[in-house]
Amino acid sequence: MIDTDKYDFSFTALSLRLNEMLLVAEAAKDGKEIDYVNELGGGKSSTGKRMFSEFKKRLAFLTPKQIEILLESSLVTQKQIALVSICKSYGFIRDFVIEVLREKLLLYDYEITEGDYISFYRRKFELHEEMDSLTELTEKKIRQVTFKILEQAGLINDIKSRIIQPQIIEFKLIKAIVQDNPNWLKVLLLSDMDIERSKN
Repeated sequence: MIDTDKYDFSFTALSLRLNEMLLVAEAAKDGKEIDYVNELGGGKSSTGKRMFSEFKKRLAFLTPKQIEILLESSLVTQKQIALVSICKSYGFIRDFVIEVLREKLLLYDYEITEGDYISFYRRKFELHEEMDSLTELTEKKIRQVTFKILEQAGLINDIKSRIIQPQIIEFKLIKAIVQDNPNWLKVLLLSDMDIERSKN
């Protein structure tokens, strides 16, 4: 699951934005057009268009069952499924969650330090030539939006102290992820043993 596919950094355009994502998912389910200029972009056509395109990309990675859960569940579960869609869409965030947050949590180390992020970034920089062309400003934005997404998804308590939050996952969400690919439970920080158990 962890590979060196090209990283897509278009997530810097928007963080988790659960309410807007639900709006787009609901419209798609009902076969309705969405006024993305006003409903997403706050009156700006280019912003609305870009956000709409990112939400469509994220939603396309969810199975019909996962979209149903996204639309009909508790806020915690909605955030978790939105995070799964983000990790499926953007390899950088997926790798950071699995290789840093999950690994630390499994060692009962709950704090994400600046050093953790820097060493992860440098490691990926060696493997991903598309990162060569990133400007300092974009690098800053990637870091900022990555932590914002983790905070909004409930994986860390906030962007300042960055304490990892173990996840309590509803059975229906576990089942919907297992039917798709059990490995995606890693982005919700489950251990290999718990993932094995969830297959039964």
